[in-house]
Amino acid sequence: MIHTAVVILNWNGRKHLEQFLPSVIQHTPQQVDIVVADNGSTDDSVEFLRREYPNVKLVLLDKNYGFADGYNRALMQVDAECFVLLNSDIEVTAGWIEPLVATLQNNSQVAAVAPKLLSYVERQRFEYAGAAGGFIDYLGYPFCRGRILSTIEQDEGQYDTPCEVFWASGAAFCCKADVFRALGGFDADFFAHMEEIDLCWRMQLQGYKVMVEPRSVVYHLGGGTLPNESPRKLYLNYRNNLAMLFKCAPTMQRVVAAVIRPLADLLSVVLYLLKRQPDLAMATLKAYRDFFAWHSALAEKRRTIRPHRNSESNKIYKGSMVVRYMLGAKRFSQMIK
Repeated sequence: MIHTAVVILNWNGRKHLEQFLPSVIQHTPQQVDIVVADNGSTDDSVEFLRREYPNVKLVLLDKNYGFADGYNRALMQVDAECFVLLNSDIEVTAGWIEPLVATLQNNSQVAAVAPKLLSYVERQRFEYAGAAGGFIDYLGYPFCRGRILSTIEQDEGQYDTPCEVFWASGAAFCCKADVFRALGGFDADFFAHMEEIDLCWRMQLQGYKVMVEPRSVVYHLGGGTLPNESPRKLYLNYRNNLAMLFKCAPTMQRVVAAVIRPLADLLSVVLYLLKRQPDLAMATLKAYRDFFAWHSALAEKRRTIRPHRNSESNKIYKGSMVVRYMLGAKRFSQMIK
């Protein structure tokens, strides 16, 4: 196995470390480094680790840099050929890491790979954040093998075949360290949410592939930092998704998205207001405001992305996932035929 490091980014997550770190230590080979990068926690996470897990390596950051830049800064201090980024609320299983590392080691074209992500609470059901591999539609809305919008499938082995996908979930993200570094890591300005999809897109623009390896199984609690109905989480998802589209999408896709996305998102604002959720409506509008204010910086970032010849991903669904869902495609197998 190539030199591998499992890196867990922690922010005030003593409870999660106490609950989930034992499974990582138990099921990770001894030659793999286990690192906890602390993002300026104000709880007793660091003291707990030093006392209970003195063999776990610590990287200490001076403040909370968010998921994106927190990992960027932490990984500068980690010497490995393969990074496995793992949320602090992940329970791993026996043999989880070997198939991921082997996928990268045996295929020069693969830059990142995801495990099968199941729910820690409903263990026979896929987990929202990544399920069995991620995709996006033509308007930039993400979905997964096993999860379309809020409809989450039971795991019945229907997605147990390794395959190429569009994105790997940041909850459990295995990648080649040299590719991560060459692309500048995550976009630090994203702070959190969508940064892994943005990075996977940039990987594909350089001619690499992203895979899912379902022989690797992990269980994700989810919602540990921001709950799903958090206005802050919604804001970051909308703003960063729009930024990612602007940076990475080919011209025709950008034009289509520029016309249709605002109409679709305005409909979401109306629905939030009808459901008496004005904070979510306002979060969506603020995301657009800040996206437009970000325009010149994003244009400069777009200019720095130099796509490899014939690098446009064939894993972008050439249609609307939302429309297909409304027409009855509630499972991934119905969406992608």
